[in-house]
Amino acid sequence: MLKVSIEPMKFCHVPSVAAIEKMVYSAPWSEHAFINEILDNGFASYYVLLIDGEVAGYTGIWVILDEAHITTLAVSPVWQGKGFGRSLLEHAIAEAAKKGAVRITLEVRVSNLKAQALYKKLGFTPCGIRPNYYHDEDALVMWLDNLPSFCERNGFSVVKTPAAERDWEG
Repeated sequence: MLKVSIEPMKFCHVPSVAAIEKMVYSAPWSEHAFINEILDNGFASYYVLLIDGEVAGYTGIWVILDEAHITTLAVSPVWQGKGFGRSLLEHAIAEAAKKGAVRITLEVRVSNLKAQALYKKLGFTPCGIRPNYYHDEDALVMWLDNLPSFCERNGFSVVKTPAAERDWEG
């Protein structure tokens, strides 16, 4: 049986995260970008999906006042199609709610119908287009409103964490 967990991203995870990033995105973030984002962005929280201790996926959120933004979400191609993307997404939503967000947004390639279907299944609704967001393609902007209600319906704990608490461990 696989041991699966979602945990705050640590320095030791960044090389594996960057490797997955290169596999799944045409314009990947660098290791330095992830480290900068976590160390220098007080609004950011990043998480890794571990399978038997190895990084299999990751996600990141920004929470500013009562709104959250999913900045990234990816699963290694080896583990795609097994529900891990949904687990990461649900984790990101629950963490955003714990941090006081009442709504959350994300961008997705207009051609990524598989991801759009997952987001719609969880209640995200398309709200606009960001032209050339990915340099080679437009992004569909999607929102999920009323996070406390969403979390209650799905059985996620939303005990709020203090704003000063960080999810980074070195």
